[in-house]
Amino acid sequence: MNTDQIVIIGGGHAAAAICVALSEAGLGHRIHLVSEEQELPYHRPPLSKSFLKKLDEAITPHKASTWYAEKGIQIHLCDPAVFIDRKARNVMLRSGVALAYQHLVIATGTRARTLNALPPSVSNVHLLRNAAHARSLRTRLNEMVSAGRGLTVLGGGFIGLEIAASARQLGLEVTVLEVAPRLLGRSVSAMMAEHVLEHHISMGTTIQIGVQIDGYELLENQLRSMQVNGNRMVVDEMLLGIGAFPETQLASDCGLSVDNGIVVDAYMRTSDPAILAIGDCVAFSTADGGRLRLESVQNANDQARTATATLLGQEEPYVSVPWFWSEQGSMRLQMAGLLPPSFETIRRPGANANSFSLFHMVGDKLLCAESVNAPLDHMMSRKLIEKRMQLNPSTLADPSIPLKSLFN
Repeated sequence: MNTDQIVIIGGGHAAAAICVALSEAGLGHRIHLVSEEQELPYHRPPLSKSFLKKLDEAITPHKASTWYAEKGIQIHLCDPAVFIDRKARNVMLRSGVALAYQHLVIATGTRARTLNALPPSVSNVHLLRNAAHARSLRTRLNEMVSAGRGLTVLGGGFIGLEIAASARQLGLEVTVLEVAPRLLGRSVSAMMAEHVLEHHISMGTTIQIGVQIDGYELLENQLRSMQVNGNRMVVDEMLLGIGAFPETQLASDCGLSVDNGIVVDAYMRTSDPAILAIGDCVAFSTADGGRLRLESVQNANDQARTATATLLGQEEPYVSVPWFWSEQGSMRLQMAGLLPPSFETIRRPGANANSFSLFHMVGDKLLCAESVNAPLDHMMSRKLIEKRMQLNPSTLADPSIPLKSLFN
């Protein structure tokens, strides 16, 4: 039995990134990649945007199957891991195959939240978390265009708003329902959320904020209507964009520490030093002693690099500026850093009426920047915050560098 294998569980950005990094280090022949999907790891951001709008657009893999073969990486598709035996150091797959490992990397990502009030088989209620979801939703949206049917989006987060914008660009009537008092409540500042709201209204989307929803009416395996603020609303098709939860079942079943994600140290090691975890499923420590879980391509890629260094015996702690982006119609929103509990905001106009940036400061310290159609501002902000992290990773601050004058 080969005992020097590196088994990677997952088929997303984090899994793809660590495959690349380990292969560049000459370790491709030791890797087994295990995924529950039938696709090789692929680019997921287009699924809510261009992929939905273009019938001829294909799923784009990070690397072709020939690349994996050339690197000696063994692929196990449609064969998810079902159990981790830490004592024996092997991973059992659904097919019955047992993969021995020297090191295991868990990159299982997240799963979309569903509504407990609805059975999972309702035919006109959709999710978007993977390629199969995207293909199904694209087919349905394009059928709806010719049939004159409308789309109800439940949830005013990034996924819901990106799909709402794509559906409007296809010509569909779209209604977004958000139970929170504003859009993107956990992701952006209130000022940016107001701009996002105005942008979607200008696209012709109907948006209701702070709603109460109940009274779901089902008929023949379809959701026909529901009560929204006490009024009956007819539903043609509905998209659930109500967030995601970390996929931690494998980790918790084998006794790893889990707390809103698989708990890791600064080197991406779990409570078992032979097992690492990276990506959306991970809860990592912050400077203030708390834990943070991020869902972004950047986070997945950066944690893959940290995990690779750990596996190579070249330990480097995970220190990275979080950054995100979202494309919603003609609006490209980019964010760098994380919003502090309280802050002062400086607004900088952009090159045109649809372009601006918000710089969120604590004293002279830039902690977060949000930019709309202003890529240069975004890049400048990232570099400034990265410089602060290099000077003082625990606080992101260096009071010797005045910043406010840069934004005037």
